[in-house]
Parts: sequence; structure tokens; C-alpha cells
Amino acid sequence: MSDLFVIAAASGTGKTSLVKELLAATPNLVASVSSTTRAPRPGEVDGVHYHFISHSRFEALLAQGAFIEHARVFDNLYGTSREVVAEQLAAGVDVLLEIDWQGAQQVRMMFPHAVTIFILPPSCDALRQRLQGRGQDDAAVIEKRLAGARTEMSHWDEFDYTVVNDDFTTALADLVAIVRARRLLRTRRAAELAPLIAALLA
Repeated sequence: MSDLFVIAAASGTGKTSLVKELLAATPNLVASVSSTTRAPRPGEVDGVHYHFISHSRFEALLAQGAFIEHARVFDNLYGTSREVVAEQLAAGVDVLLEIDWQGAQQVRMMFPHAVTIFILPPSCDALRQRLQGRGQDDAAVIEKRLAGARTEMSHWDEFDYTVVNDDFTTALADLVAIVRARRLLRTRRAAELAPLIAALLA
């Protein structure tokens, strides 16, 4: 049995860095690479960070029902491949989706047992500083992102778990603990433990 994990957060919360370290620290956990119509940021690689595609290609895939979830964020489209996620789960690996709250709502409808996690910043000031520290956006864009962040954060209570990224090491440990606890569920381990239980109770 495999699990689908969903991690969402407002822009600038540190979600991407945390997800990268979580994947490195957790065997048998893979990230599903989303498709997007936005342009690559400096250092981003097509097929690694996202599948960068045109609006027309995205719309064609959407019409075919190819996405588990999709959303429009800052005038760009994002979507997660239904086929890829299904193949990964069938292969027995846990899958992690790094998406927004809109996408998480759609995933829950299709995968009601998905494990959902929301990451919060320690304060609005910290969020602003992180956005400014990227050096990628001007003041107007940063203000737009902060306004969007407030909308995003207002949905925190729709998620199963909440992690506050004040101290990176602690936040990462919290994420690792969530994955580990899920993997220790009795219902998930029933087949694995059957021989041991039979021997212990014989």
C-alpha cells in the first residue's frame, strides 16, 4: 500500500527547500513533477522542477482529463498528471505533490485518504523578507504575492497537518515524522506484519 502526500504553502514559506530535503531524507518517496505554463525561474530545469509547456498544450491536456488537479496561480496554469501518479502509486512508492490549496481540494475529492500538510511562515514579516531575499521580483510583484499568500494561508485548516517553518531543521523533522507515522499505520502494515503476527500468536 502506498500513500499520496500533499504539501501546500504560501509563496516564500520555504516549501520547495523543505520538500527537497524531505525527499533526500526519505527512501521510497518520490515527487510528482507538475506541468506549468509559467516561464522557468533561474536554475529551474524542465522535467525536473516542472514540465514547462504552452497554454495551448495545457488546455489540450486539461480537455483530455489528464490532470488530477489543476489551478491558475498568478495568471499561470499548473497541473498534476493523473497517469504518472497512478503509475507511481501502483509501483509501491509513496508520492508527494507540491501544490496549492486549490489543487489540494481537487486531490481530496479523488483521493480522500491523501495525507495533506500545510506549511506556515512564522510571521508576515518573515514571509516578506524571504520574498525580498529571492531578488527575483520587484516591489509590486512582492505585494501581489503577499496578498495571495494571505488567501492561501486562510485555507490552512483544511489540511490534516500544519508545520510552521520557523526553524528549518525542526520543520523538516516534523515532515519526516508525519511520513514515518503514516507508514507505521496498522492498516498499511497488515500484509507486511502478517507472518510475524501469526508466529507471535501461534
